[in-house]
Amino acid sequence: MQIEKFNYDNKIVRDFAIATIIFGVVGMIVGLLAAIQLYEPAANLGNQYTTFGRIRPLHTNAIIFAFVGNAIFMGVYYSLQRLCKARMFSDVLSRIHFWGWQTIILLAAISLPLGYTSSKEYAELEWPIDIMIALVWVTFGINMIGTIIKRREKQMYVAIWFYLATFVTVAVLHIVNSIELPISLTKSYSVYAGVQDALVQWWYGHNAVAFFLTTPFLGMMYYFLPKAAGRPVYSYKLSILHFWSLIFLYIWAGPHHLLYSSLPDWAQSLGVVFSIMLIAPSWGGMVNGLLTLRGAWDKVRDEPILKMFAVGVTAYGMATFEGPLLSLKNVNAIAHFTDWIVAHVHVGALGWNGLLTFAILYWIIPRIYNTTIYSKKLMNTHFWLATLGIVFYAIPMYWSGFTQGLMWKEFTPEGTLQYPEFLKITLQILPLHVLRSVGGTLYLAGFLVLIYNIVKTIKQGRLVANEPAEAPALEKSTLFKKGEFWHAVLEKKPITFTVLAVIMIVIGGAVEMIPTFLIKSNIPTIASVKPYTPLELQGRDIYIREGCNVCHSQWVRPFRSETERYMGEYSKAGEYVYDHPFLWGSKRTGPDLMRIGGKYPDSWHYHHMMDPRTMSPGSIMPKYQWLADQDIEVSTTIKKLKAMKTLGVPYTQYEIDNANNSLAEQAKTISDNLKKEGIALDSQKEMIAIIAYLQRMGTDIKKNKTASN
Repeated sequence: MQIEKFNYDNKIVRDFAIATIIFGVVGMIVGLLAAIQLYEPAANLGNQYTTFGRIRPLHTNAIIFAFVGNAIFMGVYYSLQRLCKARMFSDVLSRIHFWGWQTIILLAAISLPLGYTSSKEYAELEWPIDIMIALVWVTFGINMIGTIIKRREKQMYVAIWFYLATFVTVAVLHIVNSIELPISLTKSYSVYAGVQDALVQWWYGHNAVAFFLTTPFLGMMYYFLPKAAGRPVYSYKLSILHFWSLIFLYIWAGPHHLLYSSLPDWAQSLGVVFSIMLIAPSWGGMVNGLLTLRGAWDKVRDEPILKMFAVGVTAYGMATFEGPLLSLKNVNAIAHFTDWIVAHVHVGALGWNGLLTFAILYWIIPRIYNTTIYSKKLMNTHFWLATLGIVFYAIPMYWSGFTQGLMWKEFTPEGTLQYPEFLKITLQILPLHVLRSVGGTLYLAGFLVLIYNIVKTIKQGRLVANEPAEAPALEKSTLFKKGEFWHAVLEKKPITFTVLAVIMIVIGGAVEMIPTFLIKSNIPTIASVKPYTPLELQGRDIYIREGCNVCHSQWVRPFRSETERYMGEYSKAGEYVYDHPFLWGSKRTGPDLMRIGGKYPDSWHYHHMMDPRTMSPGSIMPKYQWLADQDIEVSTTIKKLKAMKTLGVPYTQYEIDNANNSLAEQAKTISDNLKKEGIALDSQKEMIAIIAYLQRMGTDIKKNKTASN
């Protein structure tokens, strides 16, 4: 048997590890600032680049794609080489991947505070960056698959299955969701509209969590946890069942984010059914991970890495039980738009992704630097700070969410809303947001302990950039061997395996999306719904730029509590047919705005934007004074209407040619209305445009005149 000598590339692992640490601390600091802004408006820092609406997507992108993303690549590059007994396919592709990904993160850090956003959750980055993401992701995929093909191990271990599924699914999700019509380098419109855009976005959004925050970490769990425990994976057959059922079922569950919405009922029901079924494979993975530690509990007590794995995998089990629970319609009716969802998400992010990342960092760094960890005591300190941070974060958010959901729905014995003022409910939960920021501070403190421990570990060792290794050359063998398990045969065929994984993940999305797009009756139109005027369209884009949809939904659910509170009919699918992109939102920090049009005079909106607390005492909304200083970019108006016409919005050529004249006329009307109330504001200012959009919202269908205020 021929023994081949080669080297593992530890330098690329080191680079991704350092990026993980740097962007982890940056993302957590931004997240803590955002948490403080939700009870202290002064923390918005008084300028347009650091308001909650702009830095909240910066925080989510920094944590998901910078911190967690770099951690994934660190873990994959380390484990894949050792599982395949081969160096990465191409050092050049490894470097392109690393620097390309960091460039994307830098562009996100610049563009999001500047207000360049598509507004789609977890997919806010504009079209040039989307293209770059696709190219860098494909580079990663080529490097990974090339390494698998040149492996020296016959069988692909379970971790590799999850890595392959991650690559192909994220590629499909990103490309489909990011199809946009560019207006300029910094502005584009989604090709999908309204209900269809919502379905595509949450097919992407739910499965971005599934295939970026879950499957690669499951792969790393299957590699690093047994290594750290010194024990084999509990069950090979359970891992097979876990993998195939998980990737098939997960892709169907996206519509559970759109329950009680204008999405067709059959699609909502599919989302619920498949969400419930997801409990089985998700808990199969958790059980497989925890039972791998069976017989090693004494070691868990003494080893902080194993403590992190144990709590992290448990957090995964909790989050993946709660997700299906939240997809039940009666639970969703209370929980949706509340802080309960924030708690749910962060149990997964802080517990599952965070603790596993910390454990893997502590495992990898001493090995690639040929040393031991600087201080096990500091590792234990970090573990307890992180665990307490999760507790102090999650429990107040659960409490806050329950409070919000119940207060929103409570009626008096006389049949009127008990708490008609949305702000009163917001003020009720502010102490819980203070506690949440305490939890975030503890978690950040633990991460700072990690940084100190890792830096000291690196200083006492030396990077083994090219780690020597040897393994027998892979010998050709017959595909089928008598008595061999069927899946073992599949594990020898990476291309066939990948193709099967693609088929499994495409089925669910196709079944849900094709009827929604092709059957016209699924999205009925409403004759009274007209396209936005040029001024309203400009105002809508300013609304998106400022991230208003981060805090305000535009989706009145078919509940009496909501039609009473928001003084109008529940939302209809036909109201959104000209919305590119949709703006239904996922959190109500402020009230829903779908029926805000005509509720207040123009002057109220002016004062509310200039200083929210003058109109709503105690409001936590930032001031938007710059809107009264900045001019509308009228040079883009015609381009925007032309783009909308290309997307199917029925603007006439006359309306396009005279767009800026129409804009000026409507703007002058609003400016004159303000002047009558003693407010001198030039009609060219952005404030005028956003008032026009706010006054248009929800006015295309007849209001429910019997609704109470």
